[in-house]
Amino acid sequence: MARTTTLKPQKSMEELDGTVKCAILLLMLEEGSAQSILRELPQEQVEEVMRALASLGDVPRELGQQVISEFYSLAMAQGYLREGGLDYAKTLLKNSLDPKLADKVIQQIQTQVQRTPFSFLQRAESGNLLTFIQDEHPQTIALIVSHLAHHKASEILVGLPPQKQVEVVRRVANMEQTNPEVVREVEAALESRLSNMISSSMEKVGGVETVAEILNLVDRATERTIMQGVESEDPDLVEDIRRRMFVFEDILNVNDKGIQTVLKEVDNSELCMALKTASDDLKSKIFTNMSSRAAEAVRDDMEFMGPVRMSDVEAAQQRIVDIVRRLEDAGEIIISGRGGEKDVVV
Repeated sequence: MARTTTLKPQKSMEELDGTVKCAILLLMLEEGSAQSILRELPQEQVEEVMRALASLGDVPRELGQQVISEFYSLAMAQGYLREGGLDYAKTLLKNSLDPKLADKVIQQIQTQVQRTPFSFLQRAESGNLLTFIQDEHPQTIALIVSHLAHHKASEILVGLPPQKQVEVVRRVANMEQTNPEVVREVEAALESRLSNMISSSMEKVGGVETVAEILNLVDRATERTIMQGVESEDPDLVEDIRRRMFVFEDILNVNDKGIQTVLKEVDNSELCMALKTASDDLKSKIFTNMSSRAAEAVRDDMEFMGPVRMSDVEAAQQRIVDIVRRLEDAGEIIISGRGGEKDVVV
């Protein structure tokens, strides 16, 4: 059930800033959905939103509904933007929303697109873009890939020669901050050259998280080739990437038969510890694939376990993740979206 509380005499929708809107949105959502959104935010933004949430008073139902409606509209706009670019998004929004709301949403996404480096590349077909940039220096390709949507970046990475894949991945993983002037110069040069093919703080891009997100979307053969190449030069980097590629909550993407295979290798005490911070959806999936008696025993053990150290929970979760990855590598389980489905005979 959605939670409610009190918002200090406030303020119309137009007067609320983004942080307060986010706090209201979290307040209106189910706990699991709110947690999913928080996991996507940088730590400093989480802290700001939590402070705003703590200071909320009574939130009128109408205001809460307006916040949810705006969030939905923006999410819908982002989908349109990814599918066909800004012009496509404008057309669909004007046809599907109230004119005033459509104009407001268009202004917000237009501002976002204008301040996002290499946003014009989102309109290019991956095949055309690959042909255009594959002969660039690996550092230039790494800079471009770091600014692309992860699904498009993975398509580019798959199309590169194996040695260049390794070089690009290493550069993306080690990329922390890039001078904005350098970004603008590369962006301007590319936009000029691509114009016929497609209709003052430091810029943080790349990093191991970006590599993990990209590799999560490529096929397993490409992933293995890249990881083996990087491992020969930097085994610590490979281990860091591997641990970020598949996290405990991603077990939701394992099918029921795979869950049952994994559970055969996990003892109850380890499972109890790992599930302490798991989402309700993941707990439900795990318990559904256990016998009623075993599931009840795990629930009882969790209830009587008492407080535990977060480091112990994370360690237990990582050990189970390691089992999942080992079984996937051996072909004994399949993880949805990891490129193995096409090999399954049904």
